[in-house]
Amino acid sequence: MPSAADIIKDYVTEFSRLQNWMLSAKANNDMDTYNSMHDRYIELKVTLSSLGVNITELDKIKN
Repeated sequence: MPSAADIIKDYVTEFSRLQNWMLSAKANNDMDTYNSMHDRYIELKVTLSSLGVNITELDKIKN
């Protein structure tokens, strides 16, 4: 079973990657793709916050 630290690390990595993809989609005016990723972004944001991770510095989307 993965440790809490491993889970947090994996979620932080996924959160960061997802935001980069979202920013790329937005820059290319691909709002369908951006919007489809937004739900996962919210899920990760809520999960990381509930795990006690301060995502203020990590959050590039800010919504």
